[in-house]
Amino acid sequence: MTGPNILLTRIDNRLIHGQVGVTWVNHLGANLIVVANDKVSTDEVQQSLMDMVLPDVIQARYFSIQKTIDVIHKASPRQKIFLVVRDVEDALKLKEGGVPIDHINVGNLHYEEGKKQVSSTVSVDDRDIAAFKKLDELGVKMDLRGVPSDKKQNILELL
Repeated sequence: MTGPNILLTRIDNRLIHGQVGVTWVNHLGANLIVVANDKVSTDEVQQSLMDMVLPDVIQARYFSIQKTIDVIHKASPRQKIFLVVRDVEDALKLKEGGVPIDHINVGNLHYEEGKKQVSSTVSVDDRDIAAFKKLDELGVKMDLRGVPSDKKQNILELL
C-alpha cells in the first residue's frame, strides 16, 4: 500500500495566492491542492477567494488539520498533491499525525511582535524554531524559497 502522493508541503501565511497558485502548481505538476487549516476549512468566503486564483484544471480541498490527518491516506495515487499550511506548528501536527511529509518548502511567515526576521519573507519565534527542529529530527527536509526558481536556503542554518 503506497501512501498519498504528496509532491511538496509549503508553509505560507497567505496559503494560496496568485503566485503560489500558479507558479508552484505548474512547477510541481500538481493537480490537487490541499489547504490544511482549521479556520479556512469552515470559511467559504476565503475558500472561494482562493479558488479564484487557481487554474480550472486544479482542484482544491480545504480541510481542518485533523480531517487532513484522517483522510490523506485515502487519496488516490493519481492525485498529485500540493499540501499548503499556514504555519510550522500545523506542519508539525500533520507530520506527527501520520501525514507522510518528507519535504517542506518554507515560503512565508509574517513578521509579528516578538519574532525575529531570518529572511526577507520569514520571521520566527521560539515556538516556530522548536517546531522546525522537531521536524528536522523527524527527518523532514526543509528549504526556504518564495518561488521555485529561488535558490534553496537551509532554514535550520538561518534560525
